[in-house]
Amino acid sequence: MSPESSKPDAKNPDASKPDVNKTDKPISPNDRARLDPVFMQVVLDVQAQVQQTQPTQAGNLAAMFHKETMGDALQGLAMLIAGWNQNRIDGAGLGRTVKSLRALDLPELAGRMERLRQIDEG
Repeated sequence: MSPESSKPDAKNPDASKPDVNKTDKPISPNDRARLDPVFMQVVLDVQAQVQQTQPTQAGNLAAMFHKETMGDALQGLAMLIAGWNQNRIDGAGLGRTVKSLRALDLPELAGRMERLRQIDEG
């Protein structure tokens, strides 16, 4: 294994964390219709909070990593919405979002997003 292959993949930061890459969870059409306002409220709230974050350190490098992490979180949210429109919780999108929220030092939002997996159970 080369040193390059042991580094996390910048385009897929979740690749080295198999516990984050959960499988998709199907949602029944009835549950999706009933829970759509709750799901969208959570996703849109998280999106707004992610967009308001600032880099924790000064400098161009910190700004670049912050922008990339924000982009990953927003892409994960888009994947979740696309999955929701297909009656499922997208596991890859959820994992990407949760990991990015933790990297942005937003652990409460990460926990809130993780609970979306059980949205139809309560």
